[in-house]
Amino acid sequence: MPLARLPHVMIEPCVRHALLEDLGRAGDITSDAIIAQETIANVALVAREAGVIAGLDFAGIAFCLIDPAIVMRRHRGDGEAVRAGEVIAEISGPARGILTAERVALNFLGHLSGIATATAGIARSISHTRAKITCTRKTTPGLRFAEKYAVRAGGGANHRFGLDDAILIKDNHIAIAGGIAAAITRARAQIGHLVKIEVEIDSLGQLDEALLYRPDAVLLDNMAPETLREAVRRIGGQAICEASGRINAETAPEIAETGVDLISAGWLTHSARVLDIGLDFADDPAVTAAKR
Repeated sequence: MPLARLPHVMIEPCVRHALLEDLGRAGDITSDAIIAQETIANVALVAREAGVIAGLDFAGIAFCLIDPAIVMRRHRGDGEAVRAGEVIAEISGPARGILTAERVALNFLGHLSGIATATAGIARSISHTRAKITCTRKTTPGLRFAEKYAVRAGGGANHRFGLDDAILIKDNHIAIAGGIAAAITRARAQIGHLVKIEVEIDSLGQLDEALLYRPDAVLLDNMAPETLREAVRRIGGQAICEASGRINAETAPEIAETGVDLISAGWLTHSARVLDIGLDFADDPAVTAAKR
């Protein structure tokens, strides 16, 4: 299924805030002092390394908010793989505006593309199984919707967007409530018919107890592959199985092969390495070669 783009009304406030932070109290005093107002520039967004792109709308809106005369022509779209040296998009228009918006545009594009690239790496490593890679709520404050979009761009799935869209009973909830039975029973008494319940499980004993109260999903936390395999057997399709803990492209295949439905990794959104993307003048020989 094609990646659904985010509505501009969601993106614009986030990008506007970032631009205002960068412009400070006097605007771009460097570009204003050095570049003549009538100067027109043609530049290109170029991938310095291979990866998966996400965040082009964020970059485009950054340029447009600074100067609506700036035009961005895309060569690639979000969710698409690029090679090192490949031109992602060409940008033309008033040079001052391009330089003013450059850093904010690249910050969003590099960060979100880094998340998409990391997600794609894990998705590829488990593609021979039925498992999906998913993110968590470990996101940058204010950027959750964007970072979760980047996970989707990389071929992953999204977990909860917030505390209000599903019940996730974790170890501290269980400890304070007085046990799994009490926690699940109280949760079910409070929720509507469309809200699902997931419970975090640390042992097979906890799993057996939880299954008696029919949760919709179980989070199998930091379990060894052999324990995960036994947990999946005991669940037997009664609930969605999610595994978490020490997930990366190297460990994910063995975990996915246990039969779990989902693998969740918080680092995808809070620690993924930025994808190196630069903005180069279009008449640079390297850019010309990359466009061929």
